[in-house]
Amino acid sequence: MWYGIKLAASGLVGIAVFSFASAADEVARDSGVASQAAKQNVERVLDTFEVGDNVFVRALHVEKSKNALWVGTSVGVHEIDLASSTPRNTFTRKHGLANEYIFAVGIDSLGYKWFGTNAGGASRYKDGLWKTYFPMHGLADYWVYSFANDLKGDVWIGTWYGVNRFDIKTGKFTTYVKELVNEWVYGMGVDAQGKVWFGTEGGISVFDDQQADGEKWRAWTHQDGLGAPNTEGLPSSPNTGLGTRSRHDLAVQISSGSTYNPGYVFALLVAPDNTIWAGTWGGGVAHFDGKTWKNFTRKDGLAGNIVFSIASDDQGVLWFGTENGVSRFDGKTWRSYRQQDGLLSNSVYALAVAANGDVWAGSRRGVTRIGNSLTPLTTLPKP
Repeated sequence: MWYGIKLAASGLVGIAVFSFASAADEVARDSGVASQAAKQNVERVLDTFEVGDNVFVRALHVEKSKNALWVGTSVGVHEIDLASSTPRNTFTRKHGLANEYIFAVGIDSLGYKWFGTNAGGASRYKDGLWKTYFPMHGLADYWVYSFANDLKGDVWIGTWYGVNRFDIKTGKFTTYVKELVNEWVYGMGVDAQGKVWFGTEGGISVFDDQQADGEKWRAWTHQDGLGAPNTEGLPSSPNTGLGTRSRHDLAVQISSGSTYNPGYVFALLVAPDNTIWAGTWGGGVAHFDGKTWKNFTRKDGLAGNIVFSIASDDQGVLWFGTENGVSRFDGKTWRSYRQQDGLLSNSVYALAVAANGDVWAGSRRGVTRIGNSLTPLTTLPKP
């Protein structure tokens, strides 16, 4: 079990027990799907960890050097020991977070943990010490959605009003807004050449510090091939309902139906082969090989056309969190997992891959662990 702080609208209300369901529970619940997967030596749902019916897990980050999983939720952040599946730490405003609704978790080159929050700026933590950055310190915005480390060790911070480059040595911020194709920045990644990629509400931007001043920035939109055509005839939506401020509503619209905005890039991954994968809103997932974009949708095997999160294991197998489950893609074959297979919810907002290959999926209610049943189950809690 995990233990953490539970919050209500009125504030702190006490300690909540985070319940655990084993793979055996899933076997009984999914009418034999998991047991059949075990016989075939493929990944299946191994266990789940619940954090509350109205709690959302929006960020996951594996700290391999410490065999830890950082879980960012709508009521705080937890550090989980993957060897024992027990919590090491739980952090809320009481402990130093500027805001308990966590959108992003990152770890920089010096070992500092960074937490991006909803309207609370970015909080940084190491060895019991906290520091929070607001726009008055140079942060681009109070809403912080992503972190990435470049090859120099500096931290890039994606916000809903541009992106920051945080100099790890001097602590100074550089802000970019007009250079981006759109100011609302979600996913980020750094490729092997040091180029920094940004997924925004209006397309993809890339920053190449090695180029001349006039050629450092480049962008792609739906008109360039990003995001699949609207073959399902979904209603167009310029706003996904997953943001905040004047035209963004933080409430996740689970039952409002699918909409289409292929230029909205909610997730971005630089794959092990140095190609780019971008999760779009209604346009599926887009793959960029350096020259052209190729899109994959439900017709190809993707679980859903709204892609919230992307992760890759060491072998290059890709995982996609969508509004309709999790999909695995090895370059040839697709396999998907949904609630009937053991997921806590079909809308999966965060993904992370542990050192042993287990895939952690964050959603409403908690996290689900997907793995190969023949892999040592080092993360299962003791009876």
